[in-house]
Amino acid sequence: MAATTILYGLGTCDTCRKARKALEAAGQAVAFRDVRAEPLAAEDRARFLAAFGEALVNRASTTWRGLDAGEREKPPEALLAAHPTLMKRPVIARGEKLWLGWSKAVQADVLT
Repeated sequence: MAATTILYGLGTCDTCRKARKALEAAGQAVAFRDVRAEPLAAEDRARFLAAFGEALVNRASTTWRGLDAGEREKPPEALLAAHPTLMKRPVIARGEKLWLGWSKAVQADVLT
């Protein structure tokens, strides 16, 4: 049996909804984790930061624009712990493999 795909994102995010729909249409079992309702555990943040580094912090988001200069200087781990919606979305996990975003390259890889 194939591993369950976990999609980390926001329920209100159009990109997350598109990704979830496409994954399910491809016959994958998808578990959705809304990071606003259920913030990432420290282990998950560390794993994602190890895989994606600074790219995990969405500096184009409304949340980022609302932060003052002092907040923006904090390390990514602290930023994501305090503001879960700063995470670039979606993060897709299947087994040990991780993907960030929903680009054409990610789609081609994750949907196969």
